[in-house]
Amino acid sequence: MKMMEEEVVIVGAGIAGLATAVALQRLGIRALILEKSPGLRATGSAITLFPNALLALDALGVAHKLTSLYAPFKMVLVTNVETGATQEISLAGNGATGLRAGPRYVHRKTLLEVLADELPSGAIRFSSHIDAIETQSQEGSTIAVIHLSDGTIIKSKILIGCDGVHSIVARWLGLGEPVNSGRSCVLGLSVFPDGHGLKQEVRQFADVGLRAGFVPINDKEVYWFLNCISSPKGKIMRADPEVIQREVLENYVKDFPEIYKDTIRHCDLSKLIWVPLMFRYPWGIVFGNLRKGNITVAGDAMHPMTPDLGHGGCAALEDAVVLGRHIGNSIIKNGGLVPRAIAQDLDGYVQERKWRVTWLATGSYLSGWIQQGGSNWWKKILRDVFYKFLIPKIRSVIDYDCGKLPIVPSSSQLDSKKIE
Repeated sequence: MKMMEEEVVIVGAGIAGLATAVALQRLGIRALILEKSPGLRATGSAITLFPNALLALDALGVAHKLTSLYAPFKMVLVTNVETGATQEISLAGNGATGLRAGPRYVHRKTLLEVLADELPSGAIRFSSHIDAIETQSQEGSTIAVIHLSDGTIIKSKILIGCDGVHSIVARWLGLGEPVNSGRSCVLGLSVFPDGHGLKQEVRQFADVGLRAGFVPINDKEVYWFLNCISSPKGKIMRADPEVIQREVLENYVKDFPEIYKDTIRHCDLSKLIWVPLMFRYPWGIVFGNLRKGNITVAGDAMHPMTPDLGHGGCAALEDAVVLGRHIGNSIIKNGGLVPRAIAQDLDGYVQERKWRVTWLATGSYLSGWIQQGGSNWWKKILRDVFYKFLIPKIRSVIDYDCGKLPIVPSSSQLDSKKIE
């Protein structure tokens, strides 16, 4: 049996986990990340980074590494498959520049690698499976104790669950399990060796019970998605990628424009997935136990949401900065990472985040329900209203700034403060 002691342990090396570790690294705290997979996971081929996410990445000091690779998008075209009518929707405010110029669509793997490259060697412990979590009193405070399947026991002042929709940390906190929204999503990345020739714009297609779209990531790669109300049998969702591709083309998008179907035909089958869309009920976030003692959650472990607003990953990046800000302020206030003060400071993080992510999760679900809500006349009117009036209102959500990380004095300066 191996015993270890850490300042902070993060469960999960996804977007939330890596970003949180980077935030703590900027504060001078080395966090250990426990990841059950043998390497970085890049489920889903691309991710949308709206200005709020880019501002969070800027606070982490890495935004420039992505903005130099991916240009902003300023326009989305939404086509009604039944009528052929197309609406143009601006994605950027008038005169917006820099990080606020518009969303950028980036390779998920690239984002993970950019964050991971900021961490020291050994910060991520892969193939780490957690058997149990408990708390233990130590020197008048409570610490987290993590038991791994290989017999290792890790004691930590702070434990942060960033382990996704089916989080073991969220389960330990007593949060309700995410529920199926009744919809599913196909995600793919298409490759055109000779170039796709598409314009720098987002294309979406709406039909009864379906919402689809594509966006060029670079000159040769195109990210695409299909959200469905009617989900196939589970065996189809878990089938060989060729079966999934054929199912989509023959039974879901046969009436869609050729430009969309051609994108699916060029799909890199190794990147093709079909997944159910899960979310946590809003009241489960607002009234749930998002923190117990020195243990809390971030990212999908806190607020799993449907992708209809494209803000799951963006919110996770915000979580990392806000959590880092509260921990950094705690260090400054207490002259170090003091276990007995951690619970109160983590509670500040929870109180700041829970209402925003609740509204994001609720808005995402309602957005999907409106856009894929069937053929009733009143639902069609709702969709028209949504595209014409509500999408521009979402800009206040997109332009949100989660703030900066504090400047934490060095250890010697903190020690001098204690002596004084």
